[in-house]
Amino acid sequence: MKKAIYLVWATLLLAAAPARAQWVVSDPGSYAQGIINTANEIIETSATASNTLDSFKEVKKVYEQGKEYYDALKAVNNLVRDARKVQQTVLLVGDISDMYVTNFGHMLNDPNFSPQELNAIAFGYSRLLNESTELLNELSQIINASSLSLNDKERMDIIERVYNEVREYYNLVRYYTHKNISVSFIRAKKRNDTQRVLELYGTSGQKYW
Repeated sequence: MKKAIYLVWATLLLAAAPARAQWVVSDPGSYAQGIINTANEIIETSATASNTLDSFKEVKKVYEQGKEYYDALKAVNNLVRDARKVQQTVLLVGDISDMYVTNFGHMLNDPNFSPQELNAIAFGYSRLLNESTELLNELSQIINASSLSLNDKERMDIIERVYNEVREYYNLVRYYTHKNISVSFIRAKKRNDTQRVLELYGTSGQKYW
């Protein structure tokens, strides 16, 4: 049983290895790798672009191409408990990407933000996403040859710690989004134009603030 759990961990954690090729996926490890590849490409695109709008168009394109992996991994149910925690950790990174793309897309159409502010906001999202993916690299170390001396409890402790840290970044991205939208709302209120903000960022069930 322990060996089986370890093999499932290995399948999922291999997803943290960097790669840019795209292919048809058929297992949880491939789904997870697709999510990580997408996050890394979003980070790279955000860091190298010179124009915020053009950059976001490329970011959105990368995200939409990788969303199939995110949706597929969410649908995987036949995992043991500890492998599921790894799955949830990877999905949190997908959730962060989703919050970035969805909300920043609205912000680009929000007259309450200046171009300079939008550049700063995009940088902030990219930085938080990068920190989250770096934590997944740490997870991958538990399947390296140098880590084979770890017992099951030690592996589970690593998984639990990384999950909690990525969860903190997820909550931080929600807070970051909340604060930015709140700035827009306050500025709109001074102009008696709050309805535009309310409509721009979606229904009450879609808002992160």
